[in-house]
Amino acid sequence: MKAPRRFLILTLLLLGSAALAAERPNIVFVFSDDHATQAISAYGGPLAEIAPTPHLDAIAAEGMLFRRCMVTNSICGPSRATILTGKYSHKNGFFQNEHTRFDGSQETFPKLLQKAGYETALIGKWHLASDPTGFDHWDILPGQGSYYNPDFINPDGKYRVEGYVSEVVTEKAKDWLKTERDPEKPFILMVQHKAPHRAWEPAPKYLSAFDEVTIPEPDTLFDDYSGRGTAARDQDMSISKTMTMRDLKLKNLDETGQFIERVYNRMTPVQQAEWDAAYEEKNQAFAEAKLEGDELIRWKYQRYLKDYLRCIKSVDDSIGELQEFLEGAGLAENTVFIYSSDQGFYLGEHGWFDKRFMFDESYRTPLLVRWPGVVEAGSVNSDLVSNLDFAQTFLDIAGVENPAGMQGASLVPILKSGTPDDWRSSHYYHYYEYPGWHMVHRHEGVYDGRYKLMNFYDLGEWELYDMETDPQELVNQYENPEYAEVRAGLHEELTRLREQYEVPENEVQDLTNVDMHYHSTEIQKRGVERRKMLEAKKEKK
Repeated sequence: MKAPRRFLILTLLLLGSAALAAERPNIVFVFSDDHATQAISAYGGPLAEIAPTPHLDAIAAEGMLFRRCMVTNSICGPSRATILTGKYSHKNGFFQNEHTRFDGSQETFPKLLQKAGYETALIGKWHLASDPTGFDHWDILPGQGSYYNPDFINPDGKYRVEGYVSEVVTEKAKDWLKTERDPEKPFILMVQHKAPHRAWEPAPKYLSAFDEVTIPEPDTLFDDYSGRGTAARDQDMSISKTMTMRDLKLKNLDETGQFIERVYNRMTPVQQAEWDAAYEEKNQAFAEAKLEGDELIRWKYQRYLKDYLRCIKSVDDSIGELQEFLEGAGLAENTVFIYSSDQGFYLGEHGWFDKRFMFDESYRTPLLVRWPGVVEAGSVNSDLVSNLDFAQTFLDIAGVENPAGMQGASLVPILKSGTPDDWRSSHYYHYYEYPGWHMVHRHEGVYDGRYKLMNFYDLGEWELYDMETDPQELVNQYENPEYAEVRAGLHEELTRLREQYEVPENEVQDLTNVDMHYHSTEIQKRGVERRKMLEAKKEKK
């Protein structure tokens, strides 16, 4: 009688374990590149009616929209490293995109989920140079990836897929859900899009979207940076000067103004024909107009925004297809569906594109969470949350203990019942990649939900903004005596956060000893010039 009894007990334990595993929620994390909150209609703003995002909006309608999700370092690779590790750049070792490889041997949330019995999958853009670790399945774009007929890399090697990248990534994700995952295990699936990264190449079906629309210009399109310091003036990310012919889908022009060489990237003849049908007539009209000055900037802005928003349409389609698949497979009710981006982006604000700065448009990233039966539909949160919190949130959702080394905090209490009493009242930021693409000076800072203090330490310049009275961040109040008390408080908070996150005091490296090779000779030239200027400043001191 003892043997059958032991067998019965073992069977009940196994059944109990299986039931427990089945109850643990799945997680689908959809992640795009350079998606600004201004381009999600659920966040409102002037683009909401012109370029609606119905499938993204549905996540917000059925879950929670976060208005203040701030990144720790507004650039692609470092943001991804922070999400994987739950640590700031100085802790995970990935400071900048250039010449950096992610150390895959360190602890990450996918590894911890694996140990807890979750199946882990990653499909799409990786952009961390090393091979992914902690994933049962991975199939990634090399480097930045290509919009048309993209290459992929998986453990078996490199191969090419014909099609448009957002659609290919979505199909790969659905295929994994349908045929490759273990149905006996809970899972986390990370679907990571290239779009809407530069050079904003739309899918064939959206090449002519918005042709009949005039996109509203931001108030600061012609910003002269007079209220700010050196960094805003020194950047190389302006629509007026930095955007290239390729960005604008123009053929290169010779000195007589005639169209010459055309780069079709990786397109098939059919794709080339669709592309030319969409752009040739418009490009010819542009050439004949011979625009200059502000009118040229306005034309470039319209072309840029329309292509950017065309790419967003494909991302929104992906959201809808994944949600529809989860519903049809009976997985939706036990799946936490999360959407975010690696950082925000400038859509012409301050005359810019790209990111990097601690100014709001690039510092703030979208975050939408649908968790059926847990998150109240249509809820909106304004707490200071961060991509630093994602790793611990994923672990908490799965019932996995958060390791001591992670520096964020789980969002699960906010998702379930509201803001904890001890939630952060300020957020620390640090950007490192200089000299480099777009020439944004290194800086750190603190934000308390209203006031923002930035330290451009290579320049010896401080900037202070009051987001309540100056939401566009046009006037530096650092020297204004009316803000003396605020300034002092922010300095104290910055010191406290540096201590809390163990930011090294001597982190500011000597640029004279930096040996970097950049893809652009112009960037390299400007980097050398900047080093010489900084050396001269040091000698004067």
